[in-house]
Amino acid sequence: MLTHSNNELLTRTGPGTPMGDLFRRYWMPVLLAEELPENDCPPVRVKILSERLVAFRDTQGRYGLIDEFCAHRGASLWFGRNEESGLRCPYHGFKFDVTGQCVEVPAEPPGSTFCERVKMTAYPLVKVGDILWTYMGPSESTPDLPEYEFATVPPEQSFTSKRWQECNWLQALEGGIDSSHVSFLHSSGLRDDPLFKGSVGNIYNLNDLRPHFEVVDVEGGLLIGARRNAEEGNFYWRVTPWVLPNFTMVPPRADHPVHGHFWVPIDDENCWVYTFDYHPARPLAEAEVEAMKAGNGVHNEYVPGTYRPLANKDNDYLIDREAQRRGDTYSGVKGIAIQDGSLQESMGPIVDRTKERLVATDVGIVKARHKLRQAALALKENGTVPPGVETAHQRVRSFAAVAPVDVPLEELAPEATAVRPGVAHVSV
Repeated sequence: MLTHSNNELLTRTGPGTPMGDLFRRYWMPVLLAEELPENDCPPVRVKILSERLVAFRDTQGRYGLIDEFCAHRGASLWFGRNEESGLRCPYHGFKFDVTGQCVEVPAEPPGSTFCERVKMTAYPLVKVGDILWTYMGPSESTPDLPEYEFATVPPEQSFTSKRWQECNWLQALEGGIDSSHVSFLHSSGLRDDPLFKGSVGNIYNLNDLRPHFEVVDVEGGLLIGARRNAEEGNFYWRVTPWVLPNFTMVPPRADHPVHGHFWVPIDDENCWVYTFDYHPARPLAEAEVEAMKAGNGVHNEYVPGTYRPLANKDNDYLIDREAQRRGDTYSGVKGIAIQDGSLQESMGPIVDRTKERLVATDVGIVKARHKLRQAALALKENGTVPPGVETAHQRVRSFAAVAPVDVPLEELAPEATAVRPGVAHVSV
């Protein structure tokens, strides 16, 4: 369990908090590229790390992410007119470019330099893959652009979605690095989900409900290995990489695409879950993409016109008690993404970790909390560059493998986690 003070440190990400300052040293997903589809399209509200912003794409196709509220009298620029290379407040006509610089104040007389002295908070907004990313830290510490493999393969090899999750980012992340629940909560998905079924590993998952966990400390985060019994003389390994602060990958199954997540704080009680599927060696099949759009795999269906899951806390996640009783689904909730989200949200906005009772399979969660705390305090006290900022830390894969019982994880991991462009992932 955690002390109250450590729980507060890890879960609070607003301006001026240690964890908030840590997050601001990384490029973070802030929108899907599809949300700003063309030049001069409508602006989009953004809330990230408890800051309220507005994103837009100007006449030249440049992306901007600036303070939501006009520097004049605080009206929301979400109502703004996106026109002629800037976002104009409809209240009194103040106009701002993608850098937050005021470029026009209609009420000022000719020759006035007033607008030159008005500049709002603005952050860079850059497209890499299907995602628009921002960096909110000191400009002199801006890292290189992200190089996660899912975002750098050809477009036809990758698919990304997102969903709003109504809980703190950390309890969502902790679900992403916990492989022990798969054999219970997701057991029906291993049998039926078109993006999972057919893997020999599914049999090992369902036959061995007591995985042994080993954790390898790597420069950018952790490799969290869940080991189960396979055929005689072999273990089945599923290895989840975690890259600080909030990137996780799910170990693959057969030749299905590899998937994973970013868990991005909106504020302290909500987060965005950016979910990707990609294949390193081939385009995604049309049937695979359609399955993802239909909410299979780790994706979900939506309330029309939003990124809120169709099954959500207001409708009790459409739980089907008869399906639960029959064993069609272990929890009665349909879909792997919402099975996870429903239970993580059920803990409350911020779970009280002083009450938890951890077991051996929680070793990855314990080590991740420790590494996050160390990184946040080292940045605060010494200005230490945190792990995961370097692009070399981001070039990592998850893997699933059957190996002899005398082969340790440290021996399997280096080759299996290496990114090799055009070469398929290690999977069974």
